[in-house]
Amino acid sequence: MTQQQSTSTELEATTDIDASPAQVWALVSDLPRMAEWSPQVVRTFVPGGVRLGATMVNLNHRGLLVWPTRAKVVRFDPQREIAFRVAENRTIWSYRLVPHEGGTRLVHRRETPDGISNLSIGLTNRVLGGVPQFTEELRTGMARTLAAIKKEAERA
Repeated sequence: MTQQQSTSTELEATTDIDASPAQVWALVSDLPRMAEWSPQVVRTFVPGGVRLGATMVNLNHRGLLVWPTRAKVVRFDPQREIAFRVAENRTIWSYRLVPHEGGTRLVHRRETPDGISNLSIGLTNRVLGGVPQFTEELRTGMARTLAAIKKEAERA
């Protein structure tokens, strides 16, 4: 079951997975595979591999609209949490793994400790249909991402 909640600009989705934290970690820490699960990600490049401080370039899309973002891995605690900060909008996206009833509870969050950049808000309003609509798309996308990761982890 997936649960979702938001507090202002922060978003969160959670799912329970019938797989060990090690199995789930192998998926969520393989950031170049995110396009397999996320409905927004087209491709992720992480030169030098995924680790604390690694930089990455994401290619995202919404319909025919495609845009790149740059990010940096800011938290990397194997089998517990991985998080990256997107340079363009200052948001932090994370996956936190918690052992739960013989499996793993996976929590996917978008944090906004420094708010969202004015540039990002302006572009969202002009190009992506407005902040409320795009936020709902992100929330739905987070749930879809978790469902896809759950399916992959439980298939193993």
